[in-house]
Amino acid sequence: MPAKTTEKDACIPISVAPSKFNEEAVLPYDLEIEHIKQAMIDFVEFLGIINDQIFRKGIQRLEPLLMPANFSSLVGEFVKASIPKYCPTLVSNRYHNGHPDLIPAGHFPIDSIQHGAEGIEIKGSRYERGWQGHNPESVWLMVFTFANNTASRPTEPAIRFRFKGVYASKLEHDDWTYSGRSPGSRRTITASVNRSGYDKMRSNWIYLDSDKREG
Repeated sequence: MPAKTTEKDACIPISVAPSKFNEEAVLPYDLEIEHIKQAMIDFVEFLGIINDQIFRKGIQRLEPLLMPANFSSLVGEFVKASIPKYCPTLVSNRYHNGHPDLIPAGHFPIDSIQHGAEGIEIKGSRYERGWQGHNPESVWLMVFTFANNTASRPTEPAIRFRFKGVYASKLEHDDWTYSGRSPGSRRTITASVNRSGYDKMRSNWIYLDSDKREG
């Protein structure tokens, strides 16, 4: 029986596995597998440094400290900022809350656009499907899925953060379905990637680590 992961152990994320990348994946804008790999490695190193330092101070690890949506946003925002360091043909959209997150370098004035059809939207998610956006979009979507502890489940065993999968595809409006909301709910109405979009994303997987290593 494997030893239980301690909180100290869980401060060390599981390394990105080079052998688990799909070299046949189709990527736009001269983006390469190596660029994505390096961005993922950057995040794993960042998380390990942060968790090591705050654990030494008696502070809870970052994953269960932040609300789940905030941690997912952190993953997405970090990757969005890191990819352009390695891929010279893409830049972060400089427009506040602009869409999409990454845009072709020099394509828009001062690399800023409120809403455009050219580029890649980046998301981090704990879930393997049901990925959401604010509206149905005809755009490239790239999702980084991961395993981690969360603030909403404080009693679950400690696990080490790891990237589980990366998926990407050019989605069209028909690949999204409005999620709606129940009467009286104040939740923002969102659109979810439906079955056709999910199938496109899964068929063009970039990274897949399906080993059951949590716990």
